[in-house]
Amino acid sequence: MTDQAIAPEFSVEAEEVRSEPAPPPLRAAEAREAAAAFVARLSPAPSARAVQNLVLLVSELVTNAIRYAGGVTALSFGADHRALHVRVVDPSPTHPQCRVPDLTGQAGGFGWPMVLRLSSSVTVHRHGDQGKTILATLAR
Repeated sequence: MTDQAIAPEFSVEAEEVRSEPAPPPLRAAEAREAAAAFVARLSPAPSARAVQNLVLLVSELVTNAIRYAGGVTALSFGADHRALHVRVVDPSPTHPQCRVPDLTGQAGGFGWPMVLRLSSSVTVHRHGDQGKTILATLAR
């Protein structure tokens, strides 16, 4: 876990990165729509699998932020020729936790492990007691 006062912007050494903010979603469905709209504007288009993974990834990150962290305060997407990036900011400084999944469907426990499996990298930047930024990257 990395603690910084301000999370850095998307950065990839010596590469052009396209980055777009999206309105902070109130529901995961809004985040999925924003992700799909972002990738629809990319050229060349990412693989269908990458698009599906990005939509699922942002859905899980936003659902977790709404359920456990008090909502989403910022959402943005980025892309370079190798990867897709999603950044979710929430007001809770608490690091996401892996929990034993509840197979009855009542208590969850599937989201954060899914985020970790779908992503090639995940970083959490704490903003002191002012919240955190989660940056997840996945192959394009």
